[in-house]
Parts: sequence; structure tokens; C-alpha cells
Amino acid sequence: MRKISIVYVLLLVFAGNLFAQKEAKIFTDYKANPKESILPDFSYAGYRNGEKEINYKSSGLPIYDITDFGAIANDDKSDKEAIKKAIAAASKTNGGIVYFPKGTFIAQDVDDDLNSIWISNSNIIFKGSGSGAGGTALFMKEPLKPSDTTKMWATPPLFIFGSKSGEKQIGKITDDAAVGDFNIKVDQIGDLVGGDWLLLSMRSKDADALRLDLGTYEVNAEWKSLVNDGVDLSFCLQINKIESNMITLSQPLPYPVNSKLNWAFAKYNKIEEVGIEDIAFVGNYQNSFVHHRSWLDDSGYTLVNFRRIVNSWMTNCRFTNVSIGAVINNGANISILNCEITGNAGHGAITNAGGTNVLLGNISDKASMWHSVGVSKTAMNTVLYKVDYPATTCFESHASQPRNTLLDNVTGGLMMNRGGGSLGNMPNHMRNLVFWNYKKTNTDYPEFDFWPNQRFWKIPFPIMVGFHGTPTKFIGSQLKYEESNGKKVFPESLYEAQLKNRLGKLPSWIK
Repeated sequence: MRKISIVYVLLLVFAGNLFAQKEAKIFTDYKANPKESILPDFSYAGYRNGEKEINYKSSGLPIYDITDFGAIANDDKSDKEAIKKAIAAASKTNGGIVYFPKGTFIAQDVDDDLNSIWISNSNIIFKGSGSGAGGTALFMKEPLKPSDTTKMWATPPLFIFGSKSGEKQIGKITDDAAVGDFNIKVDQIGDLVGGDWLLLSMRSKDADALRLDLGTYEVNAEWKSLVNDGVDLSFCLQINKIESNMITLSQPLPYPVNSKLNWAFAKYNKIEEVGIEDIAFVGNYQNSFVHHRSWLDDSGYTLVNFRRIVNSWMTNCRFTNVSIGAVINNGANISILNCEITGNAGHGAITNAGGTNVLLGNISDKASMWHSVGVSKTAMNTVLYKVDYPATTCFESHASQPRNTLLDNVTGGLMMNRGGGSLGNMPNHMRNLVFWNYKKTNTDYPEFDFWPNQRFWKIPFPIMVGFHGTPTKFIGSQLKYEESNGKKVFPESLYEAQLKNRLGKLPSWIK
């Protein structure tokens, strides 16, 4: 009886502590008035605004087994043509599942053409037989070579998923709109209808626009992009409905619209419902990596590229011995979930380089890529959710004006020399880099500087909540907000909490 009573008391104490845990003040304020909060709304990130489960089985799409088109596993011969034929067959039927049985298939060999493999139709899904041992491996045995080898980052990716058509310019936004608004008033509608996707863009050297991102910091004369062209905004949202010249969006505005700054909008040409599942993408990068030594180091084995796609995904995949794993150039509502990077360390892991409402979740960089999982260019509303990497690297923040990035339960190093980006494209990140329960694992930088004297690391006024792990001090004047340094906060995940707050409950896929 005594043992039972002790356990009972301990359970009561644990339960009491659990329910007594105080909610982070910044989140309490967010719930009270989301539009007035300094926290961006990240709850729309991911496939179908984070609301629906990814389930290719419900599609009813025909299956195209690459072995029916001449591919043979483990025979040390190229299967590139067979893969292309299976993709072509799926494209003719308005979509299909390109199926890869168990074994290794060579997707690029020495005698193959040096062109990327394009998947440019909607509803095409690459389905493998598992990314682990005994599953499916697509082997890039030889690299694709850039046309100009002095451009070390310009090697074509092996697989490109995306539309080959660009956007169609329509008109201008005529009225101001705030962050969180769903309505925009425009000068003309053109051929737009509900369900279409818009690319909203603005480029301006307006002083107020610069101040919105940089606050009290001055523009450095060496930052040629900001000096010559100003702030660069480009993000993709879907139309819910149109009434006269008022467009109602399906996702809220992530950035305020000042109609005096020549905001333009275009019809976004895209493909959708494209997926990759259960495949190991294996490169042949065997060098000891040196940053910017050669095109082979920086981009020789680049495996996957997403561009002009919406409501699409990659799940349960592995990247091994690659220069760059996967890059999202643009598009919207993309989820990359349950993936890992292994083998020899290379240049980049998985990056959102211009997409909107992108979810990078449960990704483990075990290779310690030079730039780990992160953002670059005009990425907007990116969530790194339960991502981990070693203490020997850091999240990527590769300049060219990414905004609204959430590092949510991320574990790994925190460094000033791994963000990336050229001097002309500084700073590394613009407004609203949010750390939420970030666990730092490296022991250097005990006093961290987000705006140091060095030229290649600049981030204006991040938000820091629940930072823990290796004790680290921050300069208060450099932060927009700080709460609970040294101890995790509740809710544990900001992304989950915002999603639950919007929907009333967490969707089943995240549980």
C-alpha cells in the first residue's frame, strides 16, 4: 500500500506541475489579437494549409512501374531513359504514380545526356519502396556539369518538379492592406477566377519599406541589392473568391501592402499535387568538402528542385553523398517531412529559396552539411519544425531577403559563419526570424551577436522565445523580443499551437 500511495502522490505532483505550467506571454498576446501580435501567423505553412493529410492512395491514379519501361535494378546500367519514359506515360494520362521497386537504379551515368529530368505535369507522384536499407535508391553516379564552371552554384539539378511556364502579369493593387488581411483591391481582374494562384510582388527603395525590415539599422553601401533596388517581395497566395475588383484570398497577407509602392500581381502558372515518397536519392560526392572550391563541391550533385508547384510534398526520403539535397525555388504550400541527409558532408541540405508557406518538418541532417536546413532568397513564411543537425553546423539563412522564418523545436549549432549569401545580397535575413524552443548544442559563441562588425552575418531584430541548451547571452538591443532564455516555454511548438488556435483542434496528420 505504501508503494502505491507514493506513486499516486508523485503522479499528482507531476499533473499539478503540468497544469500549472504558464503559457508564454507572447503567445497569450497572440491569441488575444493575432493581427496585432509581433508573431507572424505560421499556421498556413505546408500542404493544403496544414489542414489535410497527405495521402496519395486516395488519388486513384494509375501506376507506372519503371521496370515496365526497361529499368533493371542493381545491374550497373543507366535507367535514366526508362525513368523518363515512365514520367511521359504518366503525363499523358493527366497524372500517375511513377513506381520504383526495391533496388538501386542509376539515374545519371557517364554516357547519359546532361539534361535534368523534368516532371512538369500535375498529379505525378514518385513512389519508392522505402528510403532505408533494402528500399529504393536513385543513384546519381555522375554529376551534371554547369555550362559555366566558374559559376560554382549553377549545376543543374537531376530532378526538376515544376511548371515550365512563367507567371502572367495582370495588374496593380490599388488599396493598402495589413498583415493578416484576406482582401486586396486591384485595378483589374483579367481572366482570374476563384482557385487561381497569385504571385504578389514589390520592389522599392522607399525609406519606410526599408525601415520595416531593418528598423534602426542603416543600409551598408556594400549591400548592392538593397542599395540599387531596395526591398524585394515576392510571395504566392490562392484566390478564394472575386467580387468586382476585390479579391479574397485563401491565406492571409504575410506582409503589409502599401499601395503607393507599386505592388503588382500576376496569375501564377503552376502544377499541383506532386509528390515524392519513400526514396533514397544517392549522389556520388566523395570529396572532403571545401566551401566555394569548385562547382563539384558547391553543386555538382544536386538532386531535387521544386519550382512553380503548389500543394505538393516530399516525405520519408533520404539524401546521401550529395552536394545539395533539395531546393524549393518558388511555389506555395509545400511540405517536406520525415527526411534525412546522410553520408559525406556537402554544401546544402534542404532549402526554401523562394517558396511561400513551406513546412520543413522532422528533418535530420546527419551529414553536417555546410549550410543545413534553412531559407534563402524571397522565402516567405517558412517553418523548420522539429529539425535537427549536429553542433558542427547551423541553419541556413542565405540572404537575398527571406522573411518570416520559424525555427520551431530546432536542435543544433548556432553560428555566425554558416548562414551564407554574398555581400551584395546582405543581410542574411530580413524581418521576423523567430526562434521558438531552439536547443543550441555547440559550445562556442557564448555571447551571440546578430549584428557583429564582421561583414557576412547580419540579422535584424529576431524574436527569441524559450532558447535553451548551451547557455548563451544575447544583446537585448538587437532583439525584437526575448522571453525565457535558458528554459523551454509552453506551448512546446508554436506551429502546432497556431494551427490548433486557427482550426480549433490539431489535424489528425500532425498527431
